[in-house]
Amino acid sequence: MRTPKKGTVAYQDFEKNRRRHSSAIQKQARHLHLDPALVMAVIHTESAYDENAVSKAGAVGLMQLMPQTAKSYGVKDRHNPTQNIKGGTRYLRDLLERYDFNIKLALAAYNAGESAVAKYGNNVPPYPETQIYIKRVVSRYQQYMSMQKNL
Repeated sequence: MRTPKKGTVAYQDFEKNRRRHSSAIQKQARHLHLDPALVMAVIHTESAYDENAVSKAGAVGLMQLMPQTAKSYGVKDRHNPTQNIKGGTRYLRDLLERYDFNIKLALAAYNAGESAVAKYGNNVPPYPETQIYIKRVVSRYQQYMSMQKNL
């Protein structure tokens, strides 16, 4: 396995990686009663399906787990796609439950952290990065839902 630099994502293998990880994503999403299209939209936005992606902040893998989040969800190897998907989908499910299934708030917390959402009175923080992130995930979510309907 290559050692990626922080802030890297390998887009050249996007389609191949999406196909390769699709069944694991769908299986874990369904296991947690999540729409697989939402999980795929998060992964698409977070890492472009690159299991070796590393953010400048230190988030790693398909679902870009931070060290503490990974530890909280029992993820030993954040680069391991199966562990990363399991931990990330459990975290996303927990956020959805915490925010009464308000997708935008759950995504805001996934991106900026639960403390940022709390700081702004359980609203989406006014951070441009977070607002753009939510728009991208929601747009991709709609695209993935449309793709599922056409299968």
